Amino acid sequence: MNGQYYANLLAQAREAVVQKRRGKLSRSAVLQDNASVHTARVSRQALKDTGFSEIDHPPYSPDLAPSDYFLFQFKKELRGRRFVDDNQMKMAVESHFDCKEKEYFLGGLKALYTRCEKCISLEGDYIKK
Repeated sequence: MNGQYYANLLAQAREAVVQKRRGKLSRSAVLQDNASVHTARVSRQALKDTGFSEIDHPPYSPDLAPSDYFLFQFKKELRGRRFVDDNQMKMAVESHFDCKEKEYFLGGLKALYTRCEKCISLEGDYIKK
Protein backbone atom coordinates (compact mmCIF):
# COMPACT_ATOMS: atom_id res chain seq x y z
CA MET A 1 0.00 0.00 0.00
CA ASN A 2 1.26 3.48 -0.77
CA GLY A 3 -0.03 7.03 -0.38
CA GLN A 4 -1.83 7.07 -3.72
CA TYR A 5 -3.58 3.78 -3.02
CA TYR A 6 -4.70 5.10 0.38
CA ALA A 7 -5.90 8.35 -1.20
CA ASN A 8 -8.01 6.30 -3.62
CA LEU A 9 -9.47 4.32 -0.70
CA LEU A 10 -10.43 7.56 1.02
CA ALA A 11 -12.19 8.75 -2.12
CA GLN A 12 -14.08 5.44 -2.34
CA ALA A 13 -15.03 5.68 1.33
CA ARG A 14 -16.31 9.21 0.80
CA GLU A 15 -18.51 8.06 -2.09
CA ALA A 16 -19.86 5.19 0.01
CA VAL A 17 -20.75 7.62 2.81
CA VAL A 18 -22.42 9.99 0.36
CA GLN A 19 -24.49 7.14 -1.10
CA LYS A 20 -25.42 5.38 2.13
CA ARG A 21 -25.56 8.12 4.74
CA ARG A 22 -26.77 11.24 3.00
CA GLY A 23 -26.17 14.42 4.98
CA LYS A 24 -23.78 12.81 7.45
CA LEU A 25 -20.46 13.37 5.69
CA SER A 26 -19.57 16.31 7.92
CA ARG A 27 -19.48 13.93 10.89
CA SER A 28 -17.30 11.25 9.29
CA ALA A 29 -13.85 10.59 10.67
CA VAL A 30 -10.81 8.49 9.88
CA LEU A 31 -8.59 6.93 12.54
CA GLN A 32 -4.99 7.81 11.69
CA ASP A 33 -1.62 6.73 12.98
CA ASN A 34 1.86 7.79 11.92
CA ALA A 35 2.33 5.08 9.28
CA SER A 36 4.06 6.46 6.19
CA VAL A 37 1.04 5.70 4.02
CA HIS A 38 -1.09 7.97 6.25
CA THR A 39 1.44 10.78 6.44
CA ALA A 40 2.29 10.88 2.72
CA ARG A 41 1.57 14.21 1.03
CA VAL A 42 -1.01 12.65 -1.31
CA SER A 43 -2.80 11.03 1.64
CA ARG A 44 -2.88 14.27 3.63
CA GLN A 45 -4.34 16.09 0.61
CA ALA A 46 -6.93 13.35 0.10
CA LEU A 47 -8.06 13.78 3.71
CA LYS A 48 -8.63 17.48 3.06
CA ASP A 49 -10.35 16.86 -0.27
CA THR A 50 -12.76 14.25 1.08
CA GLY A 51 -13.75 16.29 4.12
CA PHE A 52 -13.01 13.54 6.63
CA SER A 53 -11.97 14.58 10.11
CA GLU A 54 -8.81 13.02 11.41
CA ILE A 55 -8.74 11.25 14.76
CA ASP A 56 -5.33 10.50 16.24
CA HIS A 57 -4.61 6.87 16.96
CA PRO A 58 -4.49 6.23 20.71
CA PRO A 59 -1.16 5.10 22.14
CA TYR A 60 -0.71 1.34 22.37
CA SER A 61 -0.76 -0.09 25.86
CA PRO A 62 -0.38 -3.88 26.22
CA ASP A 63 -2.19 -3.89 29.56
CA LEU A 64 -5.27 -2.45 27.82
CA ALA A 65 -5.12 -4.38 24.53
CA PRO A 66 -7.70 -7.19 24.60
CA SER A 67 -5.60 -9.35 22.28
CA ASP A 68 -2.56 -9.16 24.58
CA TYR A 69 -4.20 -8.91 27.99
CA PHE A 70 -3.86 -12.50 29.21
CA LEU A 71 -0.36 -12.82 27.76
CA PHE A 72 0.61 -9.58 29.48
CA GLN A 73 -0.55 -11.06 32.78
CA PHE A 74 1.15 -14.40 32.02
CA LYS A 75 4.57 -12.86 31.42
CA LYS A 76 5.03 -12.52 35.18
CA GLU A 77 4.87 -16.30 35.45
CA LEU A 78 7.38 -16.73 32.62
CA ARG A 79 9.88 -14.28 34.09
CA GLY A 80 13.24 -15.94 34.65
CA ARG A 81 12.36 -19.18 32.84
CA ARG A 82 14.55 -20.38 29.99
CA PHE A 83 13.31 -22.45 27.07
CA VAL A 84 15.37 -24.67 24.78
CA ASP A 85 13.29 -23.74 21.72
CA ASP A 86 10.04 -22.11 20.60
CA ASN A 87 8.16 -25.39 20.86
CA GLN A 88 9.00 -25.73 24.56
CA MET A 89 7.76 -22.20 25.21
CA LYS A 90 4.59 -22.86 23.20
CA MET A 91 3.90 -25.98 25.29
CA ALA A 92 4.36 -24.00 28.52
CA VAL A 93 1.89 -21.34 27.36
CA GLU A 94 -0.67 -23.91 26.22
CA SER A 95 -0.46 -25.89 29.46
CA HIS A 96 -0.84 -22.69 31.47
CA PHE A 97 -4.07 -21.70 29.72
CA ASP A 98 -5.47 -25.23 29.31
CA CYS A 99 -5.72 -25.72 33.07
CA LYS A 100 -7.54 -22.42 33.70
CA GLU A 101 -11.24 -22.40 34.56
CA LYS A 102 -13.60 -20.03 32.76
CA GLU A 103 -13.74 -17.85 35.91
CA TYR A 104 -10.06 -17.01 35.37
CA PHE A 105 -10.83 -15.55 31.96
CA LEU A 106 -14.03 -13.88 33.14
CA GLY A 107 -12.18 -12.23 36.04
CA GLY A 108 -9.44 -11.05 33.69
CA LEU A 109 -11.94 -9.54 31.27
CA LYS A 110 -13.73 -7.76 34.10
CA ALA A 111 -10.39 -6.35 35.29
CA LEU A 112 -9.62 -5.26 31.72
CA TYR A 113 -13.00 -3.52 31.53
CA THR A 114 -12.29 -1.71 34.81
CA ARG A 115 -8.83 -0.62 33.61
CA CYS A 116 -10.32 0.69 30.35
CA GLU A 117 -12.97 2.65 32.24
CA LYS A 118 -10.27 4.17 34.45
CA CYS A 119 -8.20 5.10 31.40
CA ILE A 120 -11.25 6.82 29.86
CA SER A 121 -12.06 8.70 33.08
CA LEU A 122 -8.43 9.90 33.25
CA GLU A 123 -8.64 10.94 29.58
CA GLY A 124 -5.80 8.64 28.59
CA ASP A 125 -3.35 9.66 31.31
CA TYR A 126 -1.05 7.00 32.70
CA ILE A 127 -2.68 4.60 35.15
CA LYS A 128 -0.72 3.78 38.27
CA LYS A 129 -1.64 0.71 40.29
